[in-house]
Amino acid sequence: QVQLVESGGGSVQAGGSLRLSCTASGLTFDSYAMGWFRQAPGKEREGVSCIRWSGGSTYYAKSVKGRFTISRDNAKNTLYLQLNSLKPEDTAMYYCAAGPFFPSLSTSQYNYWGQGTQVTVSS
Repeated sequence: QVQLVESGGGSVQAGGSLRLSCTASGLTFDSYAMGWFRQAPGKEREGVSCIRWSGGSTYYAKSVKGRFTISRDNAKNTLYLQLNSLKPEDTAMYYCAAGPFFPSLSTSQYNYWGQGTQVTVSS
């Protein structure tokens, strides 16, 4: 049974930082591209960033490029997202996902999803 478990969310003020983690089990982690997505209340889920199987290539949505950094540790089956210079508009539930394609920020191209971790940024 595949499980993706996110952690690290919280409440911060604008300009602050958070580090999200996603620990995977039940799948061959280094065979999957991994992505981070977010969903704000009343909005569709959107892709934030993704990373290649080996971790050698990354891709970001324009809204977060230069502020967020995705990384992975295949030895620990863990995906990370460093969030810096946070803005109130970054407030959302953040999800990690595993899929076969890179690069992709399309939700339809990811097979496995975590339950999410909440990020709230106050002004």
